[in-house]
Amino acid sequence: MHPAAQVAAALIPSIGVGALFWFAMRSIIQADRKERQALARLDAQTQESDRSQE
Repeated sequence: MHPAAQVAAALIPSIGVGALFWFAMRSIIQADRKERQALARLDAQTQESDRSQE
């Protein structure tokens, strides 16, 4: 086997796992960001509702 092919065969699985990890972490971080934005909107609506009732 050619040395370059050996290097590629050794690196491709690690790169693939790294890419999967990156996509998983990216989606988790985006979901967390969206959840925080939704909670902030809900808190703002609740505070506005409380002010209007006073």
